[in-house]
Amino acid sequence: MELLVVQHDPISPPGAIGQRFEDHGYNVTLHEIVGYDNFETPNVVPDLPSFTQYDAILTMGARWSAYDHDTVGNWVVPEIAALREADAAGVPVLGICFGGQLLAAAHGGSVIASPAPELGWVDISTTDEATVPQGPWFQWHGDKWVIPPTATQIAENPSASQAFALRRNLAVQFHPELDRAMLQGWLDNGGEEYATNIGVDLGALLSETQDREAEARTRAQALVDGFIANVAKR
Repeated sequence: MELLVVQHDPISPPGAIGQRFEDHGYNVTLHEIVGYDNFETPNVVPDLPSFTQYDAILTMGARWSAYDHDTVGNWVVPEIAALREADAAGVPVLGICFGGQLLAAAHGGSVIASPAPELGWVDISTTDEATVPQGPWFQWHGDKWVIPPTATQIAENPSASQAFALRRNLAVQFHPELDRAMLQGWLDNGGEEYATNIGVDLGALLSETQDREAEARTRAQALVDGFIANVAKR
């Protein structure tokens, strides 16, 4: 089985999520859209492979807004089209944060700015624990989706919808892949100033993330297991 991972920037790898797909026997192909050379000029012209050539798609987070087409439209628009093609062909897709927002945009929903960002470890309420475990999950987003009209919301909290399913697509707003090293990479590449400006205690955040690594990895594994069993096999 072949999994395509769409990594939108060089600091948002699949982490434990990609590893769990490998545990299930998937061969993982990583396609990076924006590399370090274009980190500050990210509106690159992509060379996206055909999503329909794969058995599943994993589309990751990103530091930009899905609706900011002046900044990233050269590749966001083709990726949204590719997600529609995958859906029409019955290819399962798991979208994480930005990737989930692209799923919403692809299938009749939308992406909007949140009244307030979520950054840190946050509890959610889920109606389908077997697919999306309760958490807490790590959040880092300033946008949120309006779910597609035919999608089923699976999880939420007072700030935003946190997960929805639609046919063989599953979108999650949080970051199940995150570990301390990844968080440090986000902070080192522009995130520290942003997090500090909204009042986040960076030392406490890093310490909590370190403390939660083992349990977070277990939940990430359960999320992939649930996606494969309850969404991809529909």
